[in-house]
Amino acid sequence: VQLQASGGGLVQPGGSLRLACQASGSGLRINGMGWARQAPGKQRELVATITSGGRTNYVNSVKGRFTISRDNAKNTLYLQMNSLKPEDTAVYYCNADYQYYGRSYVHQSWGQGTQVTVSS
Repeated sequence: VQLQASGGGLVQPGGSLRLACQASGSGLRINGMGWARQAPGKQRELVATITSGGRTNYVNSVKGRFTISRDNAKNTLYLQMNSLKPEDTAVYYCNADYQYYGRSYVHQSWGQGTQVTVSS
């Protein structure tokens, strides 16, 4: 599956952004999806995940501020980010676990990343 992330940009502290990740592919089923971020000089960090059934999980640092959601009909993943802080500045990547129909092996794909900068 190919993933195309969008929606990043420059925002002031306390502001909001909504990221989107469009998945494309055929003959497959997308299972869990998620968003990760990587700040300069730091390791990539998984910040939010969502199962195909809609169950969500968040890293503690974004709980109460970020909301992950998905539209399975549109094969699109979202991340609503509110009350943004300078420490949220990073490149944000979407990922998806998927299987081809009739196959048991679970593949994982990553999008190209979108820059989020929180600064006054």
